[in-house]
Amino acid sequence: MSRKSNLLLSLLLLITLFIGIMSLYIIYYHVVDVDIDQLGMMKSELLYVFLLLALILLFALLRTFRHLRKRRKFIKRKLRAFNRWKRKGFAFSRKKTLPGAPDQPLSDPKGGIIEPQKSEFEAQTIQNQGETENVGHRFFMLNEIDRKKEEWLNKTYPEEITLKRLSEDFRQYAAFHLGLYYDRKDIRRFIGGLAVTKLIILQGMSGTGKTSLAYAFGEYINNPTVIVPVQPMWKERTDLIGYYNEFTKKFNETVLLQKMYEAHYNPSMYLTLLDEINIARIEYYFAEFLSLLEIPDPKKRYLDVVSDQWETDPELLEEGQILLPNNMWFVGTANNDDSTFAISDKVYDRAMVLDLDRKAKPFMGKETAKQPITAEKFFILVQEAQRRYAITERNERRIRELDEYLIKHFQITFGNRIMNQIRNYVPVIVALGGTELEAIDDILARKVLRKLTSKNLAYVKSAAPGLLSYIDQLFGEDEMEQCREFIRNIEVNV
Repeated sequence: MSRKSNLLLSLLLLITLFIGIMSLYIIYYHVVDVDIDQLGMMKSELLYVFLLLALILLFALLRTFRHLRKRRKFIKRKLRAFNRWKRKGFAFSRKKTLPGAPDQPLSDPKGGIIEPQKSEFEAQTIQNQGETENVGHRFFMLNEIDRKKEEWLNKTYPEEITLKRLSEDFRQYAAFHLGLYYDRKDIRRFIGGLAVTKLIILQGMSGTGKTSLAYAFGEYINNPTVIVPVQPMWKERTDLIGYYNEFTKKFNETVLLQKMYEAHYNPSMYLTLLDEINIARIEYYFAEFLSLLEIPDPKKRYLDVVSDQWETDPELLEEGQILLPNNMWFVGTANNDDSTFAISDKVYDRAMVLDLDRKAKPFMGKETAKQPITAEKFFILVQEAQRRYAITERNERRIRELDEYLIKHFQITFGNRIMNQIRNYVPVIVALGGTELEAIDDILARKVLRKLTSKNLAYVKSAAPGLLSYIDQLFGEDEMEQCREFIRNIEVNV
């Protein structure tokens, strides 16, 4: 108990005693003006006052006695420490050096040499320095990855692989080894999305295999997917990568941060699954990632981790920043219900969206081996597909005409980002075994027509027949199945 607390307790006791004395004074001088019954009541009240004062006094004495015992023990500990300090030879004659020669030892009267001993302050300083050195390694797991980097740098990968084989073998592997069944078109859309952007959104009904799709792909390429369950209270990047704890002097490293760092040594493809991506606002906790992924040069995508640089920080951490690895993709699963937030157009425009609304029929899968693949090899396959299966001029003209129609009747447009995504997406779907119109149908339904839901739905419903007729006129009546289905859903649900 501190001195200040003892003083306050003493003041409280004095005030209470003063109130008690005043009460006795009032009762004594008014006793002649009351009858016998009232006098008995006053005496009872007086007894209660005395009991209250006695309890307060007893409480104060007990606390004071306890404080004195603690003080006595503290003094004894100090005395024992002082005696130990004296026994260690901390005498002036044993530690003092000769004038003018501070580093030379003193001579013992018996002819020996007395080694200078460090003062208690010096010893404590050295101990603090040792603790500081231990604290300096604030990134324990990242430093461990630095020590194991040779394991990834010396890995070998098979060279013979094509996009079509990658798609078919992955489907067979998921069915045979994991019991997961997916339609060929869904597999093509998933891999095609990886070729276009670093952010994929899987949405649809619960139980259709959204989480399992990303997990299965990580197993197939022999590099397990990083699963990050999003929490409802997430608001900033520290919820994803961790934060520096000022109390422990350590950085709380998340699994995502470890995998991001590891990806710089391991050339394999990395998938990070943000499970329930919209249970919190992705525009908040993923904002810096969204901005960095828009930078054209991957070598300039630096993410802030800490605000300063220590000498003992990991090798690849530059001025407290980590380079966002170009071989990492982010896959988010989204549910649309009362417990989630709506995903904004900003996120949808940057991502590739895959709707998993139906369960695929089970089939007998073939035994297929895992297929490790580097991100560099995947990029080479994508570039070859874009050169070989570039979108035709005829379909580019159709897309431009549809864009003009949507601007005129609905005030929505594609934008340069979506046009670039179309040019990159269509050739990859063709290389995966699909058709050009299948790819155009998919990306127009997910990226362009989806914007109709933000308009006046009554007007969209009334104008929907004209839009359907125009799409059939441009692409043919038997094509663009997903676009026509999306527009019909608006007509039915509005």
